[in-house]
Amino acid sequence: MEKFDKSYLEMASVWARNSYCKRRQVGALLVKNRMIISDGYNGTPSGFENICEDENGVTKPYVLHAEANAISKVAKSGNSSEDSTLYVTASPCLECAKLIIQAGIRRVVYRDEYRITDGVDLLRRAGIEVEQIDL
Repeated sequence: MEKFDKSYLEMASVWARNSYCKRRQVGALLVKNRMIISDGYNGTPSGFENICEDENGVTKPYVLHAEANAISKVAKSGNSSEDSTLYVTASPCLECAKLIIQAGIRRVVYRDEYRITDGVDLLRRAGIEVEQIDL
């Protein structure tokens, strides 16, 4: 564990509260050289209504995960996520793991283990350092 891991993970937890999703609020921070270069939380795409679940409480298929939001936000900013660390409140899914690999993120630190571990398994297979930290 690195010196600021818990602090950044706590900040990601605070950021998760911005999510309008009722089932699960997830927050993510991208950190490079001890600077936050991007942030994200799960929610609908820009310009959509801020309602993540349908009338049956099921998450809408177009809701973006916190990791995807943070990665797309850094892409828009002109910053590079190469060799950065992603702090996220829940372990990444398979789709987000693919984005993390392609974005050049070298390390992922998460709080909550998701029941399906294929995302974390793929990250490890790609040589990305993955660490779970309980807060």
